[in-house]
Amino acid sequence: MQSQILCRGTAATVAARRMRNILGAVLGRDGWMWRSHEVKLLNTSSGDTVKIGDIAYKLKTPQNPELVPVKHISDSLPQTVAQHLRWIMQKDLLGQDVFLIGPPGPLRRSIAMQYLELTKREVEYVALSRDTTETDLKQRREIRSGTAFYIDQCAVRAATQGRVLVLEGLEKAERNVLPVLNNLLENREMQLEDGRFLMSAERYDKLLQEHTKEELDSWKIIRVSEDFRVIALGLPVPKYKGNPLDPPLRSRFQARDIYYLPFKDQLELLYTAGPNIAAERVSQLLSLATTLCSQESSNLGLPDFPVDNLLSALYVLNVFPMLSSQKLIQRLYPYNSILGKDGRSAVEGVLSRFELLDGRRELAPTAILSVSKTNDVEGHADVTLHIATKDITFQVPAGTKEARPPNSSPTFISTPSHSQLMAEMMQSHMVKDICLIGAKGCGKSVIAREFAEMLGYSIEPVMLYQDMTARDLLQQRYTLPNGDTAWRPSPLVTAAIEGKLLLLDGIHRVNLGTLAVLSRLLHDRELDLYDGTRLLRWDRYQTLKEQLQLSDEQLQERSIFPIHPSFRVLALAEPPVVGASTSSSNSRGQQWLGPELLTMFLYHSVTPLARAEEIGLIQGLTPNVPKDAAEQLLNLTHSLRKTNDPTAQSLASSLSTRQLLRICRRLSQYPEESIAHAVNKACLSRFLPSLARASLQKSLGNCNIQDTPDPAEHTRDYSCTVKNGVLTIGNVSSAIYNPNQKMKVPDVLFYDNPQHMMVMEDMLKDFLLGEHLLLVGNQGVGKNKIVDRFLHLLNRPREYLQLHRDTTVQSLTLQPSVRDGVIMYEDSPLVKAVKMGHILVIDEADKAPTNVTCILKTLVESGEMILADGRRIISDPLEANGRPNTIVMHPDFRMLVLANRPGFPFLGNDFFGALGDIFSCHAVDNPKPQAELAMLKQYGPDVPDATLQKLVAAFGELRSMADQGTITYPYSTREVVNIVKHLQKFPDEGLANVVRNVFDFDSYNKDMREVLIEALHKHGIPIGAKPSSVTLAKELPLPDVKMTGYWTINQGGNARRKLLSPTETHPIDIKGPVFLRVQSYPCNRQESRALSFSEEKAHWQLPMNEVNIICDVTTKDDVLYVATCNPVCLYSMKERGEAIQCIELYDVFPRTISGVWQPFVTIAPLGSPLDGQVVLHEEQSNTVLHVDMVTGAVRRLVLSQDSSQPSTSASNWWSSKEQQAGHKMCRDFAHKNWLLFYKEDGNQLLVLDVLEGRVHSISLPINLKSVFLVAEDRWLLLESNTNKKFLLTKPMHMAAEDSGVCQLHSISEDPVSSGHGASSAEVFVPQMLSCDQLPNENLSAALDQKIVSPNRMMADSSSFAQVVVGFPDLMSPNEVYRIKRPVDLSVMKSGETFFRSGIRSTTPKQENCVSLLSANQVVRALPPNKVPLKEIYPKDVTPPMTAAYLEVTDLNSKKVKYVPVPRSMSMSPYTSWLSKISESDVLMAPLGSGGVVTVDMGGYVRLWETGLDTLQRSLMEWRNMIGSGDGRPIQITIQRDSGLDVTAPKHGKIDPDNTPHVGGNQWAGGTGGRDTAGLGGKGGPYRLDAGHKVHQISQAEKDAVPEEIRRAAREMGEKAFKERLREIDMSEYDAATYERFSNAVRRQVQSLRIILDSLQAKGKERQWLKNQALGELDDAKIIDGLTGEKAIYKRRGELDPELGSPQQKPKRLRVLADVSGSMYRFNGVDGRLERSMEAVCMVMEALENYEHKFKYDIMGHSGDGYDIELVRVDKVPKNNKQRLKVLKNMHAHSQFCMSGDYTLEGTEASIKELAREEADEHFVVVLSDANLERYGIRPERFASALTSDPQVNAFAIFIGSLGDQAERLQKTLPAGRSFVAMDTKQIPQILQQIFTSTMLSSA
Repeated sequence: MQSQILCRGTAATVAARRMRNILGAVLGRDGWMWRSHEVKLLNTSSGDTVKIGDIAYKLKTPQNPELVPVKHISDSLPQTVAQHLRWIMQKDLLGQDVFLIGPPGPLRRSIAMQYLELTKREVEYVALSRDTTETDLKQRREIRSGTAFYIDQCAVRAATQGRVLVLEGLEKAERNVLPVLNNLLENREMQLEDGRFLMSAERYDKLLQEHTKEELDSWKIIRVSEDFRVIALGLPVPKYKGNPLDPPLRSRFQARDIYYLPFKDQLELLYTAGPNIAAERVSQLLSLATTLCSQESSNLGLPDFPVDNLLSALYVLNVFPMLSSQKLIQRLYPYNSILGKDGRSAVEGVLSRFELLDGRRELAPTAILSVSKTNDVEGHADVTLHIATKDITFQVPAGTKEARPPNSSPTFISTPSHSQLMAEMMQSHMVKDICLIGAKGCGKSVIAREFAEMLGYSIEPVMLYQDMTARDLLQQRYTLPNGDTAWRPSPLVTAAIEGKLLLLDGIHRVNLGTLAVLSRLLHDRELDLYDGTRLLRWDRYQTLKEQLQLSDEQLQERSIFPIHPSFRVLALAEPPVVGASTSSSNSRGQQWLGPELLTMFLYHSVTPLARAEEIGLIQGLTPNVPKDAAEQLLNLTHSLRKTNDPTAQSLASSLSTRQLLRICRRLSQYPEESIAHAVNKACLSRFLPSLARASLQKSLGNCNIQDTPDPAEHTRDYSCTVKNGVLTIGNVSSAIYNPNQKMKVPDVLFYDNPQHMMVMEDMLKDFLLGEHLLLVGNQGVGKNKIVDRFLHLLNRPREYLQLHRDTTVQSLTLQPSVRDGVIMYEDSPLVKAVKMGHILVIDEADKAPTNVTCILKTLVESGEMILADGRRIISDPLEANGRPNTIVMHPDFRMLVLANRPGFPFLGNDFFGALGDIFSCHAVDNPKPQAELAMLKQYGPDVPDATLQKLVAAFGELRSMADQGTITYPYSTREVVNIVKHLQKFPDEGLANVVRNVFDFDSYNKDMREVLIEALHKHGIPIGAKPSSVTLAKELPLPDVKMTGYWTINQGGNARRKLLSPTETHPIDIKGPVFLRVQSYPCNRQESRALSFSEEKAHWQLPMNEVNIICDVTTKDDVLYVATCNPVCLYSMKERGEAIQCIELYDVFPRTISGVWQPFVTIAPLGSPLDGQVVLHEEQSNTVLHVDMVTGAVRRLVLSQDSSQPSTSASNWWSSKEQQAGHKMCRDFAHKNWLLFYKEDGNQLLVLDVLEGRVHSISLPINLKSVFLVAEDRWLLLESNTNKKFLLTKPMHMAAEDSGVCQLHSISEDPVSSGHGASSAEVFVPQMLSCDQLPNENLSAALDQKIVSPNRMMADSSSFAQVVVGFPDLMSPNEVYRIKRPVDLSVMKSGETFFRSGIRSTTPKQENCVSLLSANQVVRALPPNKVPLKEIYPKDVTPPMTAAYLEVTDLNSKKVKYVPVPRSMSMSPYTSWLSKISESDVLMAPLGSGGVVTVDMGGYVRLWETGLDTLQRSLMEWRNMIGSGDGRPIQITIQRDSGLDVTAPKHGKIDPDNTPHVGGNQWAGGTGGRDTAGLGGKGGPYRLDAGHKVHQISQAEKDAVPEEIRRAAREMGEKAFKERLREIDMSEYDAATYERFSNAVRRQVQSLRIILDSLQAKGKERQWLKNQALGELDDAKIIDGLTGEKAIYKRRGELDPELGSPQQKPKRLRVLADVSGSMYRFNGVDGRLERSMEAVCMVMEALENYEHKFKYDIMGHSGDGYDIELVRVDKVPKNNKQRLKVLKNMHAHSQFCMSGDYTLEGTEASIKELAREEADEHFVVVLSDANLERYGIRPERFASALTSDPQVNAFAIFIGSLGDQAERLQKTLPAGRSFVAMDTKQIPQILQQIFTSTMLSSA
């Protein structure tokens, strides 16, 4: 059937018309007449003659008739073909060589073959490819019995035997190959390698007249036959891809344009092919084809329509007239896959023009009913299809095995769309080879396998890879055992001879020039091989056999073989990337499907499955999968597949059907696992760019797939145990393997840690499911360790392969070597592992080119692989039976692949992208802090914990910075482990020195260094600190402790003295709860002891508004609580925590109206079981709130029943002018969950029991001034006017029924002696009274006497501290000891207050005085004016500006010191209010860990260490961390046991002149000698200083550079700067302004530029150039080397881009900045305009000098319009001045523009405009502060604007707006496309993220 199709040839009216126009003018009117030519065969006596029209050719009898083409001529010759044949005959008679040029397709070859068949000429056919070399054309050496012989190749054979050389595909050959033939073509001469010389016939015959034949033979001269001709077939380049003709070569040919057949001829052919089809339909199809081949359509960039395939299509239509034409055309011309939007619409326009758009109608359901072997025709089968309502039976080629009925396979679940596809494939299979196009993992291979089995084919899979050569496809050389070279046919050839189905997997990868060698096989079923073998189509072979009367054996001796009639090719490919360049350099794929490939196959697309089908498929293959889990998975997958967002598309490709099946297999085994975990694993979300990761998280959220953390995860025991041969990791168990090669089982030092255990448990699950594993992670996270440990536990032997950029497919499988002249193959670890069933560990898989690693795909998927020596690996042992050369894959074989994460900074090849979905992927991350700490402890058991924690914290921060892209290098566990190992071995080296082992790599990159030092300092690693920089406060002596009097508790029977106080109890009223939002802010905790050592331990800033006022701070254990009062908020944070929780309570308290009502809040944190809950008390309104900081529940507690008065009476407490007395709360025993409330001047105490919910009110006979809780059952009360003290004792447990009576005892204070007229003692008003006693040793130290007694510590304004001994438990008189101040604090003027002076009527509410009992200290915060500054600072030093001083009175050392608290950065403007709260600008509270915490008015929290012992300990630790930089020089001593040993020590000679001596063993008092007394030597008796300076520069001096040099360097820099400014004419003021913006984004610019540079470097990576005469030996050419060829080397070089491939276009970026009025208006609030200006500055600086890669412009949008030009594409600013001008324009515009918002219009317009421009990729970044709701813009509209054009990646950055509006907005916008920068500092960072994760991912 095929013979007739292919022999009718073509040429088009279009061409004829074109020729007529060109030649008409030349020939005149009569010169161009169509003559009809007929071809006649005349038999005359002198032999046969062929006449074409008027031209005759005399036939000769061929020498080798089997080389003459047969069955190429069809019965009826179209006129055009006859014309072409006549022309060729003319040229042949002239003896000229011809070049047939024309569009792709078999027509040119067929015309050449028809001519040769007519003229009975023998043919030498060569398909040129890019791998063709000189030796393939002239001579090749082969070794025969140890000697190398030259074997003539096609050109030489043709020349000497008088054959016709057909060269096909001249444009494919590399430029330097064909000129070899120049001389042969022109003069018929050629010098051969073996010394012979070819000479043209005339010259040879002339020589023969003078010399004998023997003479000429001895001179090695050979005659070129006069019948030798060359017919070259080629495509016109540049229209098509390839190398243009070399001019000298071109001039030697006569050309003929062979266009498609004219419309009329073609139509007749088609009518005969499709007799059952309406004629009109045929002509419509042909019209369409002709239109799509016209010049206009190629101007649109549409590839040519494969006209020659129309015939095949019509055969299909003829059998199935009900097929839709549009669907048929899509098989010939899959325009949906190969064209972009414009192209598709153009094609559909043409379709509708010719009324072929009938694909919209309902598709007829098609299914294959049965397949049965045909009896009459061998190698065929009858297939019955059910189409619509009919059953149609037709014949197709079939394989040799038994056909299997459809849908009977257990592993293939048929779905409607797949059965439809199968049926369509059957139709195409009837006439032609098929190509399946589909994304990876969508089931192409499965469908192909099912298709083959249905027809009884054996499959021959050939995995194609990128640098595959034509030799790899057809034949490879090998050596016979005796050392002779021979050719081994490739699987492709054996498949053709045996009639298998050839599966070409991955034709999108292989180079077009290589595939071209197959075009003849695909079109004509003929093939010429390297060793001269020819394969012929079955019917041609039979004809040849009959004509020549030869048997099969005789033909085989002449190396002619038939191609089996049922041989078919099925190609598989991934969809071409529309708009991508044709070159393969682009990682994202390429447009591989060009006009040439279109002619080779019929194309079928495998569409991704519909949801219902996919569910059916999954449930069929994994029946146990939990149903809802599968549903959720598919929801997610299909929601990702539907969007036209490229990010989502790439995520969807990771969730291919194959990957979904893997997830479901695992879920059916472990149904409790979370889907989110599985999806994150499949997409490797840990290493996705931040945008893609956000997009995935959002999609997961939208599909309600929550990542539920396993509640048992923290408590679960991740340990591994091995019991009785069973290994258990976590919850998974597996039997231990019993290997035959014990030594190959890895054994590795491994410290168990939970995180690696989790990874291993995960790996074991997949391993038991039979998966191959892929581990991806940064460097140094322990991938190899985990794998080795894993295999060690499983007891599995491993083979190890390390890949690198020079890995080739050959080196992966076999290593050839030559032994005794015979080539031997060494099995690579891969083959060994397959044979023995070992585990193959492939390391650094991302370093090898993906085209190499992709051969692993067939190995993993189908368990098949062909090795270079002809053996093949087979997984099915049954198939291997009886087949030679097979290796059966051992059932235990597995692969574990390790790779770094894709992208920057590893810049490997994207192994995961190419092959990720055939492995089960595991992301390996650095261990979590706890796990890492545990592991480091095992590496460094003696390293102090504090050091390890600092390291873990610092590295944790560096890693998160690397994830965000602030720094480029991902610091890993490997680095920390190395540091710890060093510290373990050399413990006295400081941490600060050792970390330099890691960070010295970055010491030359200034920005990087700053970031690192900042991060290390933040975690308290004092890098760069000197041991001497200790700045502790100066200590001053205290006055002596004196006993000043007694306190006596009056207890006598006198009733007046003993007062009773009745109590009553009632429950409290609880209102609420109201749930308020608990916001969490990150806590940026900085260690303070980075560069110097002081009392301050750490500090951080509270996230508070600058008008807010701090009014209370308190602590419980390690939690700090801070309250603010304008508005009222409550903050809580842990001392070492990561986060700060905040509840805003301004809804609970009425607004502070006009500032008159100034609330004052105190906090009481409750104890267990109410941990994490606090009681808030507002003093003036006496509001008591109970707040739960975890849930945000707020309840109001109403204490007294009478306070139910509504706000009417409340109105008077802010209208009344004089200050009302406040209510107070005593919280000393809040941790016992009871609190005491009283009102100043009131006579009632309320005791609130929080747990019981009761209030006990105690009525008193006195009016209160203040209450001190001295113990739980004893309280000290002060009477309000007299300051008289009373002690209230109460029963410990107040039960409700016995309302116990409290007793009140007055206390009389007596001085020591009443002698000196001081009749009564001074009355002290205590400021602070401890509620617990000093420990005994502290008490003894304080009083300088050994004493054991109850006691209380007290302080008032006139003393540093007081101790009351015996109080409150002893009734005998209690002694009062005090340390008196020189001046009473209350008398001192409060200075520094021009604004505080008049206001100080009231005493401040916070005393700021605490006692630290364990440290024996009293600490107060004093304002600077109450501190003796003169004593602390020397005369000439001005004291620093401070917020306050901490006065630390230490009773142990009897010293006092004043620690300065730095000033706060900001200060609330409400100064009068501040002064009511505290007299200094800080508030203070004791810390649970010892020490105090201060919070200054700007919300800066600082932790202080005051205790002497702890300070000393910390100082030691700190010095150890810095290490022994004590300035001693290092000496190198070599201990020699030689005669020069230490003699007896002696004093040495004394030098009378006392000149310095160094060394020399004789003088006394030298420095650095041996045996004599002196300094710094060895072996002397004692140190003797003769007064010389020992020349030891301290380390610091050595490091310091002399000042004058530094000054010179500085001046040089300044001078250069001024010069530069002068050049660009910029004032220094302008320069400073610009610096401000530029410095803010310097780091981002730096890191972007680093990425750009490295991408550029990667793009320039060199490729292998093959067939070189020098370089490294190419393994594939080892045999050619044996035979003595030269060009057997390969070397790396720059690959020139292929000609005809389009230029790389730059990427196009537009930044759309918001310059509207609101930006200027709110700039003062959050600096949004400045941040946007910084962002713009960043874009301009980062892209400077990359104009060839990125074209960018910057537009503004504001109320004036949406296209304000700031930077034009063609005029980008070149220097700082121009850049500053852009920034100034932005600023000025937003200052003076109209109000209004054009965000939406600007976005839409920019996207439209950019889409029209030519570019590699398009990006729009919109900066806006659009309050979309205010302008009535629906977020959905904005979302659709952002994604309106899939070609343009648009991103929006919204500058923080009010409340949670921004977050709501982000939820409605597409994920990964919109960002909300609540803090404007993030804008440049977000912009950087957008850059790195999209633009640079594929640069």
